[in-house]
Amino acid sequence: MIERLFTNALLPDGSAADLAVEDGRFAAIGCDLDADETAERIDLGGRLVLPGFVDGHIHLDKSFFGEPWQPHRPAASLRERLAVEKAMLADVRPAAVRAEVLICQAASLGTVAMRSHVDVDATTGLSHLHAVMAARETWRDRMDIELVAFPQAGILTCPGTADILDAAIREGAEVVGGIDPEGMDGDSDGHLDVVFGIAERRGAKIDIHLHEAGLPGIAQLHRIAVRTLALGLGGRVTVSHAYALGDVEQPVLDTVACALADAGVAIMTNAPGDRAFPPVLRLREHGVRVFAGNDNIRDAWWPYGNGDMLQRAMLIGYRSGFYTDEHLAVALAMATTDSARALGLEGRGLEVGALANFVALPAANAAAAVAAPPSERLVFRRGTAPDRTI
Repeated sequence: MIERLFTNALLPDGSAADLAVEDGRFAAIGCDLDADETAERIDLGGRLVLPGFVDGHIHLDKSFFGEPWQPHRPAASLRERLAVEKAMLADVRPAAVRAEVLICQAASLGTVAMRSHVDVDATTGLSHLHAVMAARETWRDRMDIELVAFPQAGILTCPGTADILDAAIREGAEVVGGIDPEGMDGDSDGHLDVVFGIAERRGAKIDIHLHEAGLPGIAQLHRIAVRTLALGLGGRVTVSHAYALGDVEQPVLDTVACALADAGVAIMTNAPGDRAFPPVLRLREHGVRVFAGNDNIRDAWWPYGNGDMLQRAMLIGYRSGFYTDEHLAVALAMATTDSARALGLEGRGLEVGALANFVALPAANAAAAVAAPPSERLVFRRGTAPDRTI
């Protein structure tokens, strides 16, 4: 039985429609839908409806969002940056509190699911993971949160971290992370042995930060693809950032794109402002799943961000040179349905049978919303009343 009928809505292509919800899922989407008198009716007033946003890459334990403004402190190296981060984090509220503040902010803007990387290493142990797990539990009914055990300081160069990664998966993280196998640890095979070994042993997914540039970065992507294919982990491995894909000539790009597609390795990008990044359309032509995330938000790494995935879609479109409605729709998909699929979330999007998670906002169509993200939003989860109007 239809429990709630949303009328006077616009679908992403700008066409008018009603949306019927039953048991938290879309029961029907179309024109002039009807329901019996027991159904609640909500007039969306001609607002555009978009799928709930999915942030494929965020760092909940690092953010200063909601804290007093923290001026950015320059650092001359990665190791110096890590030292600066530890010092800054010591002067703000506990990670569980800051994580909840950022989750709340993202939720108010329409995010309904996210993958958060959480620092684990031999010095911090699992303290960050436990803090974010506590925040996740508080938000369990309102936000789907998948956790990555992330070795920010490296694995082999930080003795004991391999055991901590394994323990993190045992204690509730769903994804084992890695970072720059050669650039950080100086041993590509050794680093990947640990990451893929834990994934195979524990049944975990994989998400590797890869900042290594040019041909060395391309070589890492080939190594990751080979291991993914050999272990049958297609659809369970992501490479985040993969800057090298934006550094190389097209023949090199096409070759590695085919390898990634064949292996089922996805690519996450946030379209960073200071360097080349993966060419989205070319990768998609080869069958590579490319999705989006906010990455760092107001932390020791950079001062930008507010948790808005629609704004992130705009930035990806802007930096990628997306001008047509078709290409702007790609940017939106990267922040919604493609990101959901990359995280293994089924039944997401504006379709019958999918969870009725959606955002209603004043725009003519999806392209218009991506090009100029409206600040006014109504957020619905499982077809329930909006959490907040912004």
